[in-house]
Amino acid sequence: MKRYVLVMLCVTLVLSLVISCGKKAEEQAAQPAATEAAKAEAIKLSYSIFFPPTHPQCKAAEDWAREVEKRSNGAVKIDIFPGGTLTSANDCYDGVVKGISDLGLSCFAYSRGRFPVMEAVDLPLGYPTGMDATKTANDFYQEMKPAELDDVHLLYIHAHGPGLLHAKKEVKSLKDLKGMKIRSTGLSSKVVEALGGVPVAMPQPGTYEALQKGVVDGTFAPMETMKGWKQGEVVKATTNCKTIGYTTAMFVVMNKAKWDQLPPEVQKVFTDVSSEWIAVHGKAWDDADAEAKTYIEGLGNKFIELGADETKKWEKAVEGVVKGYEEEVKPKNIDGAKAVALLKELIKKNAQ
Repeated sequence: MKRYVLVMLCVTLVLSLVISCGKKAEEQAAQPAATEAAKAEAIKLSYSIFFPPTHPQCKAAEDWAREVEKRSNGAVKIDIFPGGTLTSANDCYDGVVKGISDLGLSCFAYSRGRFPVMEAVDLPLGYPTGMDATKTANDFYQEMKPAELDDVHLLYIHAHGPGLLHAKKEVKSLKDLKGMKIRSTGLSSKVVEALGGVPVAMPQPGTYEALQKGVVDGTFAPMETMKGWKQGEVVKATTNCKTIGYTTAMFVVMNKAKWDQLPPEVQKVFTDVSSEWIAVHGKAWDDADAEAKTYIEGLGNKFIELGADETKKWEKAVEGVVKGYEEEVKPKNIDGAKAVALLKELIKKNAQ
């Protein structure tokens, strides 16, 4: 009897071990393919970002990179190069195309004329918030799918809240603005010219020093630059002209060959995280605008509201910028009027 019990116990133990091994084998087989990729050497990627490391948008981009790494189960490792240390803001896009960096974040406006379809996003169409501008920019790209971005893989776009006028003196009217040297980029230079100012093309990294040394008298930029780029220290007043608020659309792109080399499951991770980070960046823009307004108030800077009549004058002045864009892109077989109509429709939809 004892021998029988002992035999049965041995049989039970052997069966348990067999079942356990079978379950482990099934679990291993069911693991995501990304986990298998992680067992190999990690895919190392470089990411060039023109924002300084302390800027909220740089932090949002870094969070994106860390999330990609996490969801790929270590299959991907992304090295961040902030502040234009790998490629400058102007050279970032070409740097990705040429493989100097695998990933890049900068502004379409810094390569004036290279992205004629996407330039329409930057027109002074009265973007209410950064979230609205960011959603609109992505929706616009998905509708238009311009060939001008075919030499990279676009991951997503984000765009700042309404560009406002920040100056070293109070600007309460177009008369005050006439003849002032205003830092601007891309189509915002056309806005400055239409308003009677003198546009000075310049990316954000050089603006603080230019204001400090009097190279320019003011800057057209979102509110966040007053804190994020510390420009509130070298201006005295902000004019709220948000009804002609332009935006600056920013790309997050990957070298096309590098993208094509990624396993499909890793590509899916990039696509999924990028889709989610559209709203992350939009919120970061709006939060930064709010924080910057509080910041300049603490510095004693003025925040000037235009009167109704003056607002109409500013709106009338920039109408030619929109029409000018439509005419400018005609020789390139681009329907500028269609692009503008679509943007107005998307702004309205996303502002609801």
